[in-house]
Order: sequence, then C-alpha cells, then structure tokens
Amino acid sequence: MTASDHVPAAKDVILAEARAMELLAGTLDGSFNRAVELVFRAGGRTALTGIGKSGHVARKTAATLSSTGTPAFFIHPSEAGHGDLGMLTAGKDVLIAYSNSGETQELGAILGFCARFSIPVIGVTSRPGSMLGRHAEVVAALPEVSEACPLGCAPTTSTAMMLAWGDALALSLLSARGFTVEDFRQYHPGGKLGTRLLSVSELMHTGDEMPLAAPGDLMADAIMTMTGKRLGCLGVVEGGVLRGIITDGDLRRHMGPDLLSSPARAVMTADPVVFAPEMLAAKALAVMEARSITNAFVVSPEGRPVGVIHIHDCLGAGVV
Repeated sequence: MTASDHVPAAKDVILAEARAMELLAGTLDGSFNRAVELVFRAGGRTALTGIGKSGHVARKTAATLSSTGTPAFFIHPSEAGHGDLGMLTAGKDVLIAYSNSGETQELGAILGFCARFSIPVIGVTSRPGSMLGRHAEVVAALPEVSEACPLGCAPTTSTAMMLAWGDALALSLLSARGFTVEDFRQYHPGGKLGTRLLSVSELMHTGDEMPLAAPGDLMADAIMTMTGKRLGCLGVVEGGVLRGIITDGDLRRHMGPDLLSSPARAVMTADPVVFAPEMLAAKALAVMEARSITNAFVVSPEGRPVGVIHIHDCLGAGVV
C-alpha cells in the first residue's frame, strides 16, 4: 500500500467533519446566546469538564477562554470527587460540561455538587434528554451525526463540533468584552505571536537618545547632534511639537557650500511620517518599507516627539 492510497479515506474524514460543522452552525439558536450571557455575567471563573476525548476538548476550550479574556480552568470529573470540587466557587463560577452521550457517569459527582451549591451548568451534548441535559441550565445540543471513524466508534465528528462550539463561545465572549489586540498581547508575550504584537513604544528610542534641534539651529550644529545620536535622522521641534525631520537623504539633497550655515528649517522635510506609541511595530515596519524610509519619529496626540523607531529595531526584534 502506498501513501497515496490513504488520501481518499483521509478526505472522507475531513469532509465528514466539515459537514458536521455546517450542521452545527445551522443549529445554533437562543441557547447559544444564553450560554454566552451566563458566562459573561458570572462573578467568578468558568470551569470546564469532560472525560476522555471530551476532556481534551474541555482543556483546549479552557485555554482559549483564558487567553481571550475569560478566566477558565479544567477540572477532571474523576478527580472532582476526590477533593477537586474545592476548585469550584459556589454562587460565582459556571461549569461547562462536554459529553456526547450526556450519560458519562464520571460527571455525576460534579453535577450533583453544582446542583447543591447553585453553580449553573452548560451542557454540551447531542442528547438534551440525557443526565447531563437534565442537570444543565443551558443545553448546547449538538447535531446527531455519525462519527467519521470507519468503525463508527472513535470520537471524531462529535469532538470536532465540541471544539468548534467552544471556540465560538470564546470568541463571542471576546467581542462582548471588547477584548483588544493590546489585551491579547498581555496574555501572549512570548513566542512568535508575542513578537507580532509588539508595539512601537516597546522598541523606540526615547529621552536623550532622540536627536532634536530647533528650526533656527545651524546645520553645522544639527549635523553634530544627528551624528552623535547615530539614528540617521534629526527631529526639528518648535514649541515642543515636531515640525519636520532631517535624514541622511535630506543632507545629500542639500549638499553644497551653504549647507553648514543654513538653518535646520531650510533642510528639513516638513510633516514627516510619524507613528503613535501604541501602533503595532509590524504595522510601522510595513509603512516604513512601503515609503522607503528607515526611521520615523513617534509622537504623542499633541504632536510632541516621544521616541524614534528605526527599521533595524523592528527587524532585530523579529518583527515581520
């Protein structure tokens, strides 16, 4: 058997799961809205539980919720009956329980605890009339579809729908909370994602590192300042506001016997490209590349220079 012999069967699995996703999207109704509102208005955290493959989905959903502004954690249903029920806060937390059949016996202890201590349950199951469905305040009813497994046994389409439902919940909550890119950055400071979400303010040169001059300063002095700061540019500031910029290109264009005795205002480029401190460094890099410039000043809303960013700062930090 060659590797290519497996492709048709693999396509069947993927297409079966894709059809299940379409069915799931078509069945979303008011119960989904109630689930979002229940989690959104909870005074505590969101606990997720499930056993086997459903448990793995619950762990992933907990991680996605936590990273998008909804504090969440996974509680193992078997361990719950041996002390981990203490992880739940009565009257504050919400429990989301995954079980395709809804009859998972391991959920018994945790569902009983939630009933006793007024912890609302959201049940994600294909059988609303099951044990889980009867204990749930909100039932997210999954369409009943066959598993993509040729034996009809291994959880595939059912867990794919659970995963998609959890992602939909997490991102609906993200929108409801007004969760921003800056918020996302706080929770993802590491790795490639963290690099992509760096802001200009985290890379810019500030304070005494900024090369600045007044419009009337002679270029003989301005060039000394520009050379000493070694950023390849000079900001021309009047009344605390950035009026223009002088770059190596400006010096070449004005090269002549009168350059050193000219005032900075005669050489500067007025109304230069500037960035806000909160702008993503990736966006700033794209602008610099598109405009064929190597540096730019970072200014406050009032136009006051607060930093300088160089294209090498972005590239050196791994921003792409």
